[in-house]
Amino acid sequence: MTAEIIDGKAFATRIRGQVTQHVDRLKTGHGVTPGLAVVLVGEDPASQVYVRSKNKQTVEVGMNSYEHRLDRDTEESTLLALIDQLNADPAVHGILVQMPLPDHMDSASVINAIDPAKDVDGFHISNVGLLATGQKSMVPCTPLGCLMMLRDTLGNLSGLDAVVLGRSNIVGKPMAQLLLGESCTVTIAHSRTRDLAEVVKRADIVVAAVGRPEMVPGDWIKPGATVIDVGINRMERDGKTRLIGDVDFQSVQEVAGAVTPVPGGVGPMTIACLLANTVTACCRANGLPEPEGLTA
Repeated sequence: MTAEIIDGKAFATRIRGQVTQHVDRLKTGHGVTPGLAVVLVGEDPASQVYVRSKNKQTVEVGMNSYEHRLDRDTEESTLLALIDQLNADPAVHGILVQMPLPDHMDSASVINAIDPAKDVDGFHISNVGLLATGQKSMVPCTPLGCLMMLRDTLGNLSGLDAVVLGRSNIVGKPMAQLLLGESCTVTIAHSRTRDLAEVVKRADIVVAAVGRPEMVPGDWIKPGATVIDVGINRMERDGKTRLIGDVDFQSVQEVAGAVTPVPGGVGPMTIACLLANTVTACCRANGLPEPEGLTA
């Protein structure tokens, strides 16, 4: 068996196309243009690349992009004041503060200062609680992208056994909540899980988000299972820096029914889902129907 490759780049292109259509409808039918504000503190190179990509894709789908760059030594109070300003701005429907923040800032306080309705990252404690209790919320972008790919690959997920490897607040926990919402039987596994290989072997769906390169080999995978690899690990191989996932792609591909590659799998979906969340936030702010196919 050779697994189907789930092409995240192509899927993300489709999502951006849907977002563009919804933005056009909002503009022409309701006179509203979704707006995304991204705040970057400091000069972290990876964050700068990510913010540039977000800005570029935001403009490409027809939305307004508001970029705010603050010096690394900016006081937390200044950042909080900017967030208050963005919360009150009706032209801004989504607010994202790029992580990581400098050490002198408290990430939780900054995230929870964002209006939950504009929290397009889905990290505000109110959105976390709403998701956990099965209510309408803003859903974190990476888990949302994973869910979209699973729905597209498998259709109805009800009754399937799912194992989420990793228990982070950003991916693992919200991913488990989303799968529960799809009526999967969900196990959250982690570094202290006993008989981890046997736990994973039972799963129809495996979502690997542990940050350990090639931790999951093919002999851990149930034949025909769908494997979503969230890991992005930079490794030196053959004198070059390469991106490696949390699963051993070559051996997993020989067993699984479908698998996401690294790169080109989950990664492109994150920004696409950020754009989708911004459109959803805009629709909710204006009392309009939410975009079909772009929400959990």
